[in-house]
Amino acid sequence: MSVFSSAIIQDIEAMCNARQASMAYFYFDFRDLNKQHWRDLTPSLLIQLSAQSGPCCDILSRLHANHDSGARQPNDDILTQCLKEMLTLPDQRPIYLIFDALDECSNMSGIPTPRKRVLQLVKELVDLHIPNLHICVTSRTEVDIRDVLEPLTSRRVSLHDQSGQKKDLKDYVRSVVYSNSEAIMRRWRKEDKELVIETLSERADGM
Repeated sequence: MSVFSSAIIQDIEAMCNARQASMAYFYFDFRDLNKQHWRDLTPSLLIQLSAQSGPCCDILSRLHANHDSGARQPNDDILTQCLKEMLTLPDQRPIYLIFDALDECSNMSGIPTPRKRVLQLVKELVDLHIPNLHICVTSRTEVDIRDVLEPLTSRRVSLHDQSGQKKDLKDYVRSVVYSNSEAIMRRWRKEDKELVIETLSERADGM
């Protein structure tokens, strides 16, 4: 989870705890093959939304029953339609969908690739023009992601070129390198420590 998405989630969780909003979150984790694909994303969103809403739970229960109580797997179109049905239920509180680290979603194999399928899903949801739906996507600025999302977004925040973000990152790295808790670092020369700080800060790419 990125620092940016963590801050967003904390704010939304406060509203969820007060029953003023619903939230579903998915992190595309490059270390976990089960958290990199559209096929992992959509069921996760369905389960999270159904846990926060009785009507959403009813929709998921019907899906389960219609597929022999889970013995058969619904296809992609059915899962997408189920999600849209949940999101378009009448008289709902605000719903926040958070797609974190989308750049970690695979873009190397498949037609369409998993990442392209996720981007298509985001576009389909935006095109529904649901007033109470808010979608947040965090990602490195990769060309294919930017090309799809920029025409859709109402607000874009780039942390990569923010001087404050870079300073915070550099300060954090410096605090670790100069920490007395790491015996091996205490033996490093000052110039070596400064080289590590500069290298890590410049190559972190805003993460």
